[in-house]
Amino acid sequence: GAERDAGRHEGHVGSAAMAAPTRLLEWLFALYFLSHIPITLMIDLQPLLPAAGVYPESLTELLQWYAVTFRDPMMMQPPEWFKSFIFCEAFLQLPFFPIAAYAFLKGGCKWIRTPAIIYSSHVATTLLAILAHILFHDFSKSEHSGPQTPRERLILLSIYAPYLLIPLLILFTMLFSRQYNHVEKRKKK
Repeated sequence: GAERDAGRHEGHVGSAAMAAPTRLLEWLFALYFLSHIPITLMIDLQPLLPAAGVYPESLTELLQWYAVTFRDPMMMQPPEWFKSFIFCEAFLQLPFFPIAAYAFLKGGCKWIRTPAIIYSSHVATTLLAILAHILFHDFSKSEHSGPQTPRERLILLSIYAPYLLIPLLILFTMLFSRQYNHVEKRKKK
């Protein structure tokens, strides 16, 4: 009896120790999704509505400052493929942000697994195209100043990189964490 109880206690301590890093990741994911809501609404969607007078001057100036400072012409004059990613962000991702933030703040919500896998796969795929564009595109013909030197390209890459790395972390957590990937065996009748 005592050995069995000790084994059960060790299993509980082991699962609690395994859950702590997952809980830390859930907080990171919640922060990521919560922060993404105002960034999307105030900055990322501006290229879809240029000169429509929707945004206050302070926000349009913030976007212009960002684009000039970090040499990101995609935000001032987005190529059509980039604009399609912004439409996806507006109509697919933005509605998901508060749902995901809630699930990860609450923690252990297994129902978020499939939507999180879809979201993170989609975003990682779009970010690969964006990062490749930053690395290899000839920006010398852009109307707005783009990165010219390797250092400028790396700075711009570093701004976009978290939006690849965190979705990949979400994907791997959903796929490999016992908390999200645990399949319970049902008893046979």
